[in-house]
Amino acid sequence: MEPGKLPTRTGGDGNGMFSALHREIDRVFTDFTRGFPMLSEHWTGALRPSMDVKDTGDAVEVSVELPGLSEKDVDVSVTDRVLTVSGEKKSEKERDEDDYHVMERSYGKFSRSVTLPFAPDAGKVDAKFASGVLTVTVAKPPEAKAAAKKITVKAAG
Repeated sequence: MEPGKLPTRTGGDGNGMFSALHREIDRVFTDFTRGFPMLSEHWTGALRPSMDVKDTGDAVEVSVELPGLSEKDVDVSVTDRVLTVSGEKKSEKERDEDDYHVMERSYGKFSRSVTLPFAPDAGKVDAKFASGVLTVTVAKPPEAKAAAKKITVKAAG
């Protein structure tokens, strides 16, 4: 490296000094948070539960994984064509041992939305919660069922 010239992140000196340092810091942080999911979620900005959306023909079924929550912790709403699942995860753990006391608390809000391909009838939306999984079934109106068309896929060429 030339005197008086600073190395760049990509290593203007040819050895990638800052790139290597950056990769190592990322690796250490990833290794550290691996055993602490709530800490990892906190650092990534928000809780983001997994969501699956499936068209059953007569309805759209949305499954959301919400381990550690109960139906009281979850809100489901439909506005226009948007189905929203939101809530708050609260966790408190307390342990008393012979010579110490540990109290761990973690909190986090989440919200996931999916735009439906039709305007649902709010009276035909069913939500069930079992074993940490919320399943929301949104019945399709007759016009949405009739509008669906099978498209033939052809080989290019």
